Amino acid sequence: MPGNNLFDDNHSDEGSPAGPGEISHDRKKEAIPLERLKNLEEKIATVVERVKALKEEKTVLERKVRELEGLLNEKNQVIESLTAEKTSIKTQVEDLLSELETIEL
Repeated sequence: MPGNNLFDDNHSDEGSPAGPGEISHDRKKEAIPLERLKNLEEKIATVVERVKALKEEKTVLERKVRELEGLLNEKNQVIESLTAEKTSIKTQVEDLLSELETIEL
């Protein structure tokens, strides 16, 4: 049938321009995009796994930062306390030295 095309339900492979060789060629054409799609799917899966790993790593690092900030705050409080104690002791020593100076006269 000369007016048939690939979309006709009653087309035959005999005598038509799209013979068995071309159908095989069409399947090869379909296989290439399928391979590319599979490759893309694998790359996407790899990216998704990497993103998950990075999110987990970010969570761990954020927790560690909070812990270190807590330790830093504790150390700063200790430093402030020691500085206040040093100032207090310095004042007491200066007062004692002043008293000693008055006694020696």
